[in-house]
Parts: sequence; structure tokens; C-alpha cells
Amino acid sequence: MKRFFLTLLLFLCALPAAAAVKVLATVPEWGALAREIGGGRVDVMIATTAMQDPHRIEARPSLIARARAAELLIATGADLEAGWLPLLLRESGNRRIQPGQPGYFEAASAVQLRDVPQAVDRSMGDIHAAGDPHFHLDPRNILPVAAALAERLAQTDPAGAAAYRDNLDRFTGRWRAALARWETEGADLKGRAFLQVHRSFGYLAHWLGLENRGELEPKPGIEPGSTHLSRIVANQRDVPVAMILRAAYQNETAGQWVSERTGIPLVTLPYTVGGTPQATDLFGLFNDTLARLKSAIQQPAISP
Repeated sequence: MKRFFLTLLLFLCALPAAAAVKVLATVPEWGALAREIGGGRVDVMIATTAMQDPHRIEARPSLIARARAAELLIATGADLEAGWLPLLLRESGNRRIQPGQPGYFEAASAVQLRDVPQAVDRSMGDIHAAGDPHFHLDPRNILPVAAALAERLAQTDPAGAAAYRDNLDRFTGRWRAALARWETEGADLKGRAFLQVHRSFGYLAHWLGLENRGELEPKPGIEPGSTHLSRIVANQRDVPVAMILRAAYQNETAGQWVSERTGIPLVTLPYTVGGTPQATDLFGLFNDTLARLKSAIQQPAISP
């Protein structure tokens, strides 16, 4: 009998393991979420890094090869990747991950977008017609995306459906506990005013009750000149703000220029997973974001 079970065990060990689902995420936050929900059943590739502007990516041959092999593509949607993802999908020749196919998943489809413009034209700069695509910075938006992603993974890999549901349940419990802690920790940020380099932090502001007093860019995607920045500096005498926010991938020059002339601290936020050494996963992203915001408001004002 022992010999029988030993033979059976050796036979089972010799069976090929189920191939992991090849997932290509356009940005780090969805790659991190795919790993949380997919666990060992997914092989996640990410098209961009936290130090790249997700609006502007070159579809290099290596990235096209990744897209060609993918079984599920996870995009933000809401036009965030409009400048490069259509080309990538076309060049990949991969029918499974084209829009409208089961292998194409848009996180934006699971949430309610904010700041949807009534009209759009080129004179307005890089305006997103579908609404603000930076919705991952409100952590309350992560759970509906996670639930929708678990369902799509189960559709892609029916044999793993139970595993995806279990992973989703565990992640949901941990996320809700962290969310309650973050909201307690961030309570003293409510009402604090800020400037931002680019229109990146609207969802973060809405969640924490921060007050956005505008962007350093004269129009979205347009680099500010010294004349425009000088007007912002002059305005701070009458309408002061507590901090200037920039994403880790954004150029710090404009923010540093204003900071040096006003004494307002320039705060670099990770923006996404990998944006700072502490933001190693989705939990670290918000842990570090809150820590940096709270540190900024605790600093004494610096005279310019």
C-alpha cells in the first residue's frame, strides 16, 4: 500500500503544472492588483514604470512582444493610455486582448469617474473626455476594480475561479481594515489647500478633503513658463497653500521654482506602486502617500 501511494505521489508530481495566465497591465497599480487577486495563477507583466508618464509611452518591440503573448490586458481606460495603447494593440496582432474581447479589461469601467468635461477641444490642452483617469488615488475605488478583475480572471481561467474568489475575499478584508486606518490618520489633512504640478490628485483630494487651488501647468500637459509661475507666486500672498504636490515621475523644476520663492514645501508623492522605495505594493502606496502629506503639514513654514 505504501508503495502504491508513493508511486501515485511521484506520478502527480510529474504532471505538468497549470500554466499561469499571462497578464499585461498598462500601469503599476493594476499590475499590483492583478498579483493580489491572481496569486500564483498569474504571470504579470507591466508596460510602464512609476517613473514614466503613463500618458506618453513608446510602443517598443519588447513591449509589443509582451502584448502578443498576453491572455489578459488590464488598462486604466478613460483615455489615460490613448496616446500609445491603440498602437500597441494593433502591432501586437493579438486578437484576445483587443477592446470588446474578454481579454481586454478596463479598470475605469468599474468606477464612477469625476470631472467629466462638458466639451473638449484642443485649446484646452490634454483634457480627458471621459473624465479624470487618476481614480486609483482614491483607495475606495480599488475594491470595485478588484471585484471586476476577479470576475474577469475567472472568465479567463475558469479552473481558478475559486482561487480568485478566495484571494479577493482576503484582499477585501485587508483593504477595508487599511482604509479605516488611513481615514483616521488622514483626518487632520481635511481642508488643507494645495497646488499640483499636473491635474493628478483630484481623487486623492476628494477622499481626504484637501482643497485644490490649481495646477502649475497653464493647461494640462503644457509646461509652465516663468511668467505663468510668477503669477502663481504673486497669488500666494493673498491665497496661500500648504503644499505643492508632484508625482514621482513628473519634472520637479516648476514645483521647486515656486517652492523656493514662496517657502511652500514641494511634496513628491509616489503616485503609483514603485514611485518611492516605500510604495512597494498598493498598501505601501497609500501608507507612504499619507506619511508624506502629514509630514508636509507638520513642517514649520519656510520664509522664501
